[in-house]
Amino acid sequence: MTAGQADALQRLWPKWGLDIDGQRVVDLAELFGNDNPVVLEIGFGMGEATAQMAAGDPGTNILAVDVHTPGQGNLLNLADQNGLSNVRVGNGDAIILLREMLAPDSLDGLRVYFPDPWPKKRHHKRRLIQPEFLSLAATRLKPGAVVHCATDWEPYAEQMLEVLAAHPDFENTQEDGGFAPRPRFRPLTRFEGQGLDKGHVVNDLLFRRVQR
Repeated sequence: MTAGQADALQRLWPKWGLDIDGQRVVDLAELFGNDNPVVLEIGFGMGEATAQMAAGDPGTNILAVDVHTPGQGNLLNLADQNGLSNVRVGNGDAIILLREMLAPDSLDGLRVYFPDPWPKKRHHKRRLIQPEFLSLAATRLKPGAVVHCATDWEPYAEQMLEVLAAHPDFENTQEDGGFAPRPRFRPLTRFEGQGLDKGHVVNDLLFRRVQR
């Protein structure tokens, strides 16, 4: 961790940080200080893309969750430097956050960009995008909320598409039932650029939470 990241964590965590401990239900309006829509981002790396999206859409609050401490410090630093009051950083397990700390129908969107693909077959069960995870997420997403996933690991992209298409709480926003073009609001990340340089194909998926 750099000195700047450590300093940002020390200064800004009491103001913009959220410890995911499963001990309380979070009032998102209180956390952000307004009633704007809230999108949950799971896994944000160093936070550059998150900061860009927050700057590009100041009317949307982003609750960004990761366990990587340098990344947390970096995102807090970026938010501070760029005057981004619509970012909050969560430290801990996103499953605990969804299950224990968020109210039903409290989220306006969910973003999962470049999650660990767990490429070995025996590790596939560790992948985040699974039916059980989607069932949990659906309880916290408002009807009409969009789940946006992106990956440069094609077998995982195919699994994501299969699992999301089969889930009764979600529908594909693409009429052809396939992958979506990268939306303008999702920046090209450094990690993504490295993958593209290696010849990887990046796939986006945009699924909508259906009405009950």
